[in-house]
Amino acid sequence: MRIDRVKLIAEMARQNIRITDLAEKALVSRVTITAMRGGKSCNANSARRVAQALGVPLESLLEESGKDV
Repeated sequence: MRIDRVKLIAEMARQNIRITDLAEKALVSRVTITAMRGGKSCNANSARRVAQALGVPLESLLEESGKDV
């Protein structure tokens, strides 16, 4: 599962939440948040926890599958 890095970074900025704070709130490691922000894939459980910690639907953070590169 891949979180859209731009959407994640934008939502974190909108809520003024740091990587450390989000990791603590989502019960995932800082490394996991950093990897998501870097565009790396993650497991579904981590993605759900991050979305829940941000108070947004998971779908709003997911990468769009039909993206042209």
